[in-house]
Amino acid sequence: MKRVNLTAFRKATYANKRLVLKIISTLFLFISTIFHSNTQTLNNYLEIAIDNNPSLQSSFNSYRANLEKVNQVSLENPQLNIGVFTRPMELLMGNQRAEASVMQMFPWFGMLKAQKDEATLMAEARYEDFRQQRNLILFQVKETYFQLQQLQNTIEVTKDNLEIMKSLEELAIIRYQGGNTSEAVSSVSNAVRSQARNGQANTSDGMGMGSNSQNRSPGMNPSTGGASTMTGMGSGVGSGKLTDVLRLQVQIKALESDLGQMEVDKKPLLARFNQLMGRDKDETVVFETAISTQKELGWEVALLEEILNTNPMMLMLEKEGLAYQKQGEMAKLEGKPMFGLGLNYMMFSPRPEMGVPGGLNGMDYMPAGMGNNMFMPMATVTLPIYRKRYKAAEAESKFYMEANESQKEDLQLSLITEFETLLASIKDADRKIRLLEEQIELTEQTLELSVTSYATEGSSFEEILIIQRELLDFRLNALNTSIEREIAFARLETLVGL
Repeated sequence: MKRVNLTAFRKATYANKRLVLKIISTLFLFISTIFHSNTQTLNNYLEIAIDNNPSLQSSFNSYRANLEKVNQVSLENPQLNIGVFTRPMELLMGNQRAEASVMQMFPWFGMLKAQKDEATLMAEARYEDFRQQRNLILFQVKETYFQLQQLQNTIEVTKDNLEIMKSLEELAIIRYQGGNTSEAVSSVSNAVRSQARNGQANTSDGMGMGSNSQNRSPGMNPSTGGASTMTGMGSGVGSGKLTDVLRLQVQIKALESDLGQMEVDKKPLLARFNQLMGRDKDETVVFETAISTQKELGWEVALLEEILNTNPMMLMLEKEGLAYQKQGEMAKLEGKPMFGLGLNYMMFSPRPEMGVPGGLNGMDYMPAGMGNNMFMPMATVTLPIYRKRYKAAEAESKFYMEANESQKEDLQLSLITEFETLLASIKDADRKIRLLEEQIELTEQTLELSVTSYATEGSSFEEILIIQRELLDFRLNALNTSIEREIAFARLETLVGL
């Protein structure tokens, strides 16, 4: 009996272990899936857009359609003529019943090659147009991605600023009540430093699900009215002012309203971003860590050369120019004769002898025909004597080539101008970011000193609010400038092409 219980116990233990291992494996797979889904990068989104964007697929199919024109270049179809006599034609060699002829025309030497080259160049031009469309789509993906990142980072900065305001509110309440402000001052300093660390980290969370929940400071509940909050505080017990608390509550309410509006503004950007990738509008978007676009020294010169050499529109114009040149060659060749070679086949049947030899001086006598079929080789040539159309076609291709050269020159100047404009904006953004980083650091120190002075010496609370507003403006300006710089770099990458 004991052996049976021991065996059952071992079986139960083994089953429990298997269950635990299965649960651990499932959890590990679930965590790995979440981690993998949260490691989407901008490059991943660009690949999704290339594969799924409907507009891009349409442009690529147009290129493929033009590519098929190369296979359409060939000789003209041969001509086959068949004739049957309703009554046999009586000839000396027999009665002709029918005849058949076939004729194949050949263009002048080099015409087919010129046509195929022209079709190939036009297809390559359409491919460069597809590349241009792809670059524009990818730029729109990057631009929308950075705008979403900017909005999400603005939300994070605003949330951090809200925590600072709540810490200041707690300080103002304690000072109004005449309590010990040392802990409240430390809370404000921690909130300011935490915001500084968050700004340096420059990381963002997924944007598929927005959240308006805020961490409430223990001082008071902003959702309640100002009057109810002041209940039980007493009146004029401490050295602070009730107006300081009320003004902070007004600003806290405004910040909470701004956060709610930002969450609303996020939805159309998310829909636009997912549309560019051919996905459902509610798909989650996850951000990677800060993207660095720092380049080595001298990158400007190398990038400009690369733009002028690889820009899709520039390459497209070059292909079109070569195609126009081929069209001119084709116009000259069309002015040359075309040759035709063929074969005529005549079918005869034997004809019986008719009449009597010598009768009526032999006029009514016709010997029997043998009825042998006959082959007749044929050759033909066209005579292009009307030269006006050919000269006009040559002049047309020449004018197209001249127009193409002017377009390339204009595009090159436009690319250089746009490059210089974007380069100036990037350098200006670098200068502004360095300045704003210094201003943020100094303003944070000023705010901490002002809070300490307010808590200990009762200095002006108005000064704290002004400094706090300046700090928020500096941080938002630094964020916006950084995003504008990323968008300018994305535009430069669009000019280069992929």
